[in-house]
Amino acid sequence: MEGGCTLYILKCADGSYYVGTTRLPIEARFSEHQSGFDPKSYTASRRPVTLVYSAHYDFITDGIAAERQIKGWRREKKEALIRGDFHLLPALSRRNKR
Repeated sequence: MEGGCTLYILKCADGSYYVGTTRLPIEARFSEHQSGFDPKSYTASRRPVTLVYSAHYDFITDGIAAERQIKGWRREKKEALIRGDFHLLPALSRRNKR
């Protein structure tokens, strides 16, 4: 698949994080989450949500790969990414860290 996308992380009202990608403008996708557009979605019962991170990818395949990777991260590592503490990411990747 070609075309760009945006990877985003939302912080939900219950403190959890939602990671997703979209080809829509990020403002439009955020509004969908905020409105509860899909009552069965993860964020629908966890509103309001706050957009805490976004990154553009030129290729949707790269964005989807990053989304899958980040979804597997522990909370501590997601929060380092959100803060922009990129230098901490390698240390937080070590499997023996808890």
